[in-house]
Amino acid sequence: MLKVKCYSDYKANQRPISFTISNREFLIKEIIDQWYSPGCLYFKVRDNDNHIYILKYDQNRDLWELEFFKKGEE
Repeated sequence: MLKVKCYSDYKANQRPISFTISNREFLIKEIIDQWYSPGCLYFKVRDNDNHIYILKYDQNRDLWELEFFKKGEE
């Protein structure tokens, strides 16, 4: 199960700051890119281990999904 903690200022879920998968928390070191599609926000992020993720936020369902993962360079 994916849980996402977000920075919220003038609106909810403005940008992710960390996420948890199976009780393991991943801190977001960098937001590489973000884009919009109808009803959804996408964030391409890098964690502290340099792994790349694409997180999708479905605004209509108030639901986060992991869309993509790429292992970081060691």
